[in-house]
Amino acid sequence: MNTQDKIIITGAAGLVGQNLLLLLREKGFCNLVAIDKHAENMALLQKRNPSVQCVSADLSVPGEWEHHFNDAQYVIILHAQVTSLYLTEFEKNNLTATEHVLNAIKKNNIVFTVHVSSSVVNSVANDDYTNTKKAQEKRVLDSNIACCVLRPTLMFGRFDPKHFGWLSRFMEKTPIFPIPGDGKYLRQPLYSRDFCRIIISALEKKPSGKIFDIAGLEEMNYIDIIYLIKKIKKSKTMIIKIPYRLFYGIIKIAGMISSKPPFTTDQLKALTAGDYFVGVDYEKEFKVTPTPLRQAFEESYGNARE
Repeated sequence: MNTQDKIIITGAAGLVGQNLLLLLREKGFCNLVAIDKHAENMALLQKRNPSVQCVSADLSVPGEWEHHFNDAQYVIILHAQVTSLYLTEFEKNNLTATEHVLNAIKKNNIVFTVHVSSSVVNSVANDDYTNTKKAQEKRVLDSNIACCVLRPTLMFGRFDPKHFGWLSRFMEKTPIFPIPGDGKYLRQPLYSRDFCRIIISALEKKPSGKIFDIAGLEEMNYIDIIYLIKKIKKSKTMIIKIPYRLFYGIIKIAGMISSKPPFTTDQLKALTAGDYFVGVDYEKEFKVTPTPLRQAFEESYGNARE
């Protein structure tokens, strides 16, 4: 692997893609193609990475985007539908889009592919996101392409439009920040920049056919994470605990009002499911030293950050 190799990143405008492109550029890679269908996020990505070839395209629809796989050596599959009220959106973006990408990979004899799956494939949850991510991963592995699978836990970091990023911005706008139940739901947050270093290491090692569960190595309860973000943001919002059933009802009503609510009842169930994930020793496996958790949150949500 050298810095002239052509690397294609699908779903590049999300949290991982935005951080991954910065890291690849820092390492001298100069032949990068970013593909995503979200025009607003792609505009931000292009502004941050003017030398990257940015392609706005819906991967669930065959089109000109397929030609960018010509002469490529590596592909990183990041695209995923994480939240929606509609099963069809999960099927379209997690399954149909993946089939099209796999066809392009096979047609162009890509050297190696890293598929970013999710720890939810090991979860007790039974929802559209979990089920389509399981099916997506199976299709990648059954395709017989040279690839490995990474299953990260919940991630956070710079440029985070969802999850803790959304919560940190919400915290700045509201005098009251609600917590479901007692908030003591164990999280294993994974710093996106550390995960991006793991992706690059996987490209270099090419562990074909291998699956790696990647969990954050430091554990913290959800409510403690919220208090930590509040401290970092110097927020004056009041954190209050709300009975779970009431919180669930509020989220359900919000879903009826908005077609794209920031938080869904499925996500609430996943938060409180009690999952615990055992990951590989990625410091040993990928030679990546984890960033201390509190330092990582400072780097992600400090006032100087985006």
